[in-house]
Amino acid sequence: MLNPLVSQNKQSKTEQNPLFLAYCEAKSIANIAFPMIFTGLLLYSRSMISMLFLGRLGELSLAGGSLAIGFANITGYSILSGFAMGMEPICGQAFGAKRYKILGLSLQRTILLLLLISIPISFLWCNMERILIFCGQDHDIAREAQNYILFSLPDLFTLSFLHPLRIYLRSQSIIMPLTYCAALASLVHIPINYLLVIVLDLGIKGVALSGVWTNFNLVGSLIAYIVVSKVHNNTWSSISLDCFKGWKSLLDLAIPSCVSVCLEWWWYEIMILLCGLLVNPKATVASMGILIQTTSLIYIFPSSLSFGVSTRVGNELGANRPNVARLTALVGLSSSFVLGLIALTFAVLVRDVWASMFTQDQEIIALTSLILPIIGLCELGNCPQTTGCGVLRGTARPKLGANINLGCFYLVGMPVAVYLGFFRGYNFTGLWIGLLAAQASCAVTMLLAILSRTNWEDQAKRAKELTSTIEYEDEEKFIIIDEEIPQSSFDNSSDSYYHKIDGSSNV
Repeated sequence: MLNPLVSQNKQSKTEQNPLFLAYCEAKSIANIAFPMIFTGLLLYSRSMISMLFLGRLGELSLAGGSLAIGFANITGYSILSGFAMGMEPICGQAFGAKRYKILGLSLQRTILLLLLISIPISFLWCNMERILIFCGQDHDIAREAQNYILFSLPDLFTLSFLHPLRIYLRSQSIIMPLTYCAALASLVHIPINYLLVIVLDLGIKGVALSGVWTNFNLVGSLIAYIVVSKVHNNTWSSISLDCFKGWKSLLDLAIPSCVSVCLEWWWYEIMILLCGLLVNPKATVASMGILIQTTSLIYIFPSSLSFGVSTRVGNELGANRPNVARLTALVGLSSSFVLGLIALTFAVLVRDVWASMFTQDQEIIALTSLILPIIGLCELGNCPQTTGCGVLRGTARPKLGANINLGCFYLVGMPVAVYLGFFRGYNFTGLWIGLLAAQASCAVTMLLAILSRTNWEDQAKRAKELTSTIEYEDEEKFIIIDEEIPQSSFDNSSDSYYHKIDGSSNV
């Protein structure tokens, strides 16, 4: 009789070991983050393929397409992505609280919200040529950009479904289907481009349409998975007038989320504009393009970690386990510092060869080689900052994230960049030192907000209030469903350990 008791006692001590608990949480985060990394790399490769086909069409098409993509990022894609983020804390916390019907209702509302927002964006895109000419752009480039963006208009429709669907699945820790669907869509992206651009000779219009077609494939495959796997059974309620009600909670989170995303996204577009005002603008703008592609590639890794942390924090707060949510934040932030060191090492090691993959111009190669170590230093701040944003999303505090981004990027980083770049003779280097100042101040402020200014018990109470304020016309929809949702990728193996931390039960 003693041996089983001794064994059970040892197991209990192991389960309460802080390092073991941290390992379990790191495993749960990794189950979300690693598939998201593969998904991000697949989508990144898709954008590179489109740029290669644009390059085959000639200098005018490449310039026009690049200008149109930049305009679309600022006025469309960043806005839709930001507003969609508003449903992330709602779905994450509702899933943790087992109020599963809220996920389906939030999905409906967010899709409707993005479709409505797409209407004014469409009118803006239709008048892009006039706007670009008014801003002094070349008429031929502006006309080519207009051709590209007009044929990208259906993409607003597809993204209005794609962003919410990804969050809907991710909040349930259902990640691998996203990766499989992205792989399938990326696989057929090359033949679609070849068909439209080369065979049908549609030129720049074909490149734009291929992007739309690929996104339609991705949305269609995700919907097919949801229907066939029946993952929607416990979360979906039939489409009704309920999706037109109770928008306050969603908008309270969606608007600051959008502001936060746009403030950071627009910074890089402003950097390109500032490069055009420096000495030798052709070389600096070209180098900036290479460097932004590089930062976009590196960003896939901390953003995937951020998604994993956001999902786990939201789930645990919704389940009324504040200490586990705190552990998730600590493990995620610790992992982000490791990612930052890896990014710094990568940037330093490839600084002399990276630019030669894109161009043979020695001046551009020299500029890029000079800046890459600074980018590595930026990642030491960007990785914790991005992960911190995930924690704030999980705790339904996007307004705090927006305020931090506004203060650090535009009240610290931008003045430093302009001062060093234009008044102290640092030129191109000065702009990137400005970004370094922004990222460093942002990371420090974010860490202070999370580590010393977050009361996790209060956040658990806020999570309960948030999920309780979602009103339904049918009173039966208030019932908390006790059935388990089939989860192909959700790791519940450490759930019993989490109860030992809190000693609390689900809401």
